[in-house]
Amino acid sequence: MPIGGFIVNVHPDHLENSIRDLKKISGLEVYGSDEKGNVVVVLEADSSKAMEEMVEKIMKIENVLSVGLTYFNVEDEIEIQEEQGKKTIH
Repeated sequence: MPIGGFIVNVHPDHLENSIRDLKKISGLEVYGSDEKGNVVVVLEADSSKAMEEMVEKIMKIENVLSVGLTYFNVEDEIEIQEEQGKKTIH
């Protein structure tokens, strides 16, 4: 299961509404924000592709200016793929 930490930059005048909209996304947890419009979120998804789709969904939220990746871990996904014979890491 991929886990990613992100900074979502939103228009500061719309911070509360943007946080409310972010919290509607399944698999997203808001960990904090500041008055400049920086919102710290963690995403958990079933696959890297699903996480990419979540980021695209975040980018479509009104007043979201940018989404920046700060941390990404996919060890579980790689292990599952190896167990299923889909991918071998050398």
